[in-house]
Amino acid sequence: MDHSFKAAETPSIRASLRSTWIHAIFNRVRRIKQQLTRQSDGEAILKQRYLRVHGRPLTVANPQTFTEKLYWRMLAWNRVVSPIFVHLTDKLSAREYVASKVGMEYLPRLLWHGQDPVSIPFNALPIEYVVKTNHASRQVIVATEPVDHDAIMATCRKWINANFYWVAREGQYLHIQPKIMIEECLRDHNGSLPLDYKIWCFNGVPELIQVINFARDSHSFYDLSWNILDLSYSKGKSRPDRSRPEHLEEMIALAARLSVGFGFVRVDLYNLDRRIYFGELTFTPTAGEMKLMPDRWDHELGKKWELSMECSQ
Repeated sequence: MDHSFKAAETPSIRASLRSTWIHAIFNRVRRIKQQLTRQSDGEAILKQRYLRVHGRPLTVANPQTFTEKLYWRMLAWNRVVSPIFVHLTDKLSAREYVASKVGMEYLPRLLWHGQDPVSIPFNALPIEYVVKTNHASRQVIVATEPVDHDAIMATCRKWINANFYWVAREGQYLHIQPKIMIEECLRDHNGSLPLDYKIWCFNGVPELIQVINFARDSHSFYDLSWNILDLSYSKGKSRPDRSRPEHLEEMIALAARLSVGFGFVRVDLYNLDRRIYFGELTFTPTAGEMKLMPDRWDHELGKKWELSMECSQ
């Protein structure tokens, strides 16, 4: 048998089947199987991730550390997740929650939202704007006109046609209806994209503040008095000691009001030109791809997370 001929023909045969009923049936069967095994496959993937990151099996029965409790949450939400967490993870509907808790003045201006990228009103947008999705993480385009609108629409189309749950098995993303959002572009007094102040809150109490730049190549942790901490989980990234931001107390107060009722949530804020803006609420940071260093932080933060609050949602 001429194996080289067979290898050469196989791709063309597959290509010819893509638009046929055979390919459609195959994809349908594959999707059905994926849904039937979603929970069990997701649980196995999450446990394997924890083992890979920490070098030991996950303690499910009696989680004690922060990361054990984080995976306990992800495993629970892989099975079933309360609608409130879906609502607050959705970046579009989360705006309603923020407005009801602290007021519309903390929200970046929403210029447009919708499901069809073709409907984006480029001619009505300002020179600079931010394009992102409501149903995923790190899907952001900072656009400055003139820009390739076709390229933006193609990227948005790819984004909204994918369910972000399948990336890392974070259950809160599974049932979010994908949409495109366009917001005003925020910049600091130097014209730079703003720092991201991520306030870690436990049981409605802010405990520490993580600062990340837009390039995500540096991160530093501080206590509420702005003393730098030795906490880290990103090897190879710089940990600069940044200056204390203006209106720090207001940021902390906002985070407290937005985190009431949750065992753990990270409240992400921007602080520029004497005005604070809401970013997002994060319930499973880095999808568990973190190893807190030094190890004592995993235990200290784990003590602050009351899991009984999870069961009340």
